[in-house]
Amino acid sequence: MVHPGAGCSENTLVNRLVHHFPEIRQVGEDPIRPGIVHRLDRDTSGLILAARTAHSLTFLQKEFKYHRVKKTYLALATGSDLAEFGDISLPIDRHPRQRIRMCVNSDTGRPARTSWQVIQRYNDSCLVRIRLYTGRTHQIRVHFYHIGHPLVGDAIYQFRRNRKAPQSGIRQMLHAWRIEFRHPYSGINMWFEADPPEDFISAVARKSGAIFMEGMSMWNSIMPDRLMDKAATALAAVPHIRQKTEE
Repeated sequence: MVHPGAGCSENTLVNRLVHHFPEIRQVGEDPIRPGIVHRLDRDTSGLILAARTAHSLTFLQKEFKYHRVKKTYLALATGSDLAEFGDISLPIDRHPRQRIRMCVNSDTGRPARTSWQVIQRYNDSCLVRIRLYTGRTHQIRVHFYHIGHPLVGDAIYQFRRNRKAPQSGIRQMLHAWRIEFRHPYSGINMWFEADPPEDFISAVARKSGAIFMEGMSMWNSIMPDRLMDKAATALAAVPHIRQKTEE
C-alpha cells in the first residue's frame, strides 16, 4: 500500500518515508500522501516517485502533467497471438454501471495512449514491455482488456469465462519497471529500474516451463537484450488502435 487507508493504517510506503525522512510530512497539501508524486494501481508492483521537498514535488508533478516522465512497465498478457508491437490511443472514463471499473468511452473519456512490445511468447500468454504515455486510472489494464488480452491475474478486467479459472498470479501481473525524468534541481536526465518481485518472476517461469530456481537465471537472460528499445522499427509496421472518427 502507498498510503494509509481503510483497513490499512500501518506498514505503508508513506509510513516508512515519514520514519526515515520526518520532514516529508510538510511536503504537499495532502496529509495522507505527503511527498507522493504519482500513484500505482493497488497490487501493481514497481517504482514510484516521492519528493522530499515542496519544490521537487511541484516540479515533478508538472513533469507528469505535461507527459515528460517516461514510464515503462512489464506485464504478462493473456493470449499468445498479441502483435509484436502496437500502439493504443483510446479514451478512458469510469464505467457507467460498475463504478469500481474504468472502460474505453469515446464520448466522455479522457485521452489515453499505451504502446507495447512483446518480449517473449508462451503457450497462452506473452511477456510484454509497455510504454505509458498518459496516466489514467487502470490505463494499461483497461487498454489490454479492450483489445482482448487482459493481464494474467487481473480479477477486475478479465473475461467472464476466465474470472473463476485458476490464475497464474494472485494479483494482476503488472510491474512498473523503469522510470525516466529530469532532476528537479540540476535538470539532468535520470533513470531508475527495479526488477520484478518473486511472484512476477515465478509466474513468468511457470509460463516458460521453468521451475522458480531456474527462473532467476532465465529472467536475467531475458533482461539485457530483449528489453532494448527497437526504435528503428518502421512505424508502418506497428498496429495503431485509435478512436474511430466520423467521416
